[in-house]
Amino acid sequence: MEPLLKQGDTVLFQGDSVTDAGRDYNNPYHLGSGYALMAAAWFQALYPARAVHFLNRGISGHRTIDLTLRWQKDCLDLHPTWVSILIGINDTWRAFDQNDRTPVEAYEANYRQLLDSVKAKLDARLILCEPFALPVPPDRKDWRADLDPKIAVVHKLAQEYGALLIPFDTIFAEAATQWDAAFWAADGVHPSEAGHALMAQHWLRAVQAIA
Repeated sequence: MEPLLKQGDTVLFQGDSVTDAGRDYNNPYHLGSGYALMAAAWFQALYPARAVHFLNRGISGHRTIDLTLRWQKDCLDLHPTWVSILIGINDTWRAFDQNDRTPVEAYEANYRQLLDSVKAKLDARLILCEPFALPVPPDRKDWRADLDPKIAVVHKLAQEYGALLIPFDTIFAEAATQWDAAFWAADGVHPSEAGHALMAQHWLRAVQAIA
């Protein structure tokens, strides 16, 4: 299997706390301790001669609107050749903990703004990832009516913009049938180390780095 990432590519991971994973904001090359680090480390170990570079600009708590406000500095100015986006769980979560809802139409409009700018200003390929929530604690089940339409938007945009799609919500739902959901993400949102490893594995499969 030939990986899609080519010699000298630069991959940018973008998103919220799941992507952030405790990265050091003072170090522009720090990848955090989550799936972005794991995917980058494994890719570099498997294909060292490709000299692929990885960057992480996930920021905890961010929503699609926040990405639009920092997209120039934290995406376009970095000139990535691949942009991997995982965003949306906070667009749902804030409706429940702060009564600050992001309608699905606004979510789609914000997301389109990000993708349109990549297509217009960068020669970059896109990887769109489903936002996800596991049913722990049980009130996370109430989120589905808000989250599921946003996941459908990600699917639509991935097809429309010719992006790779990583179905993390489906992946975690399947994993939770094999082992307790809290094992993968204790609060239903922030993955455990095993949860991040599962994400990294599927990210690498999406770019055809592993079988």
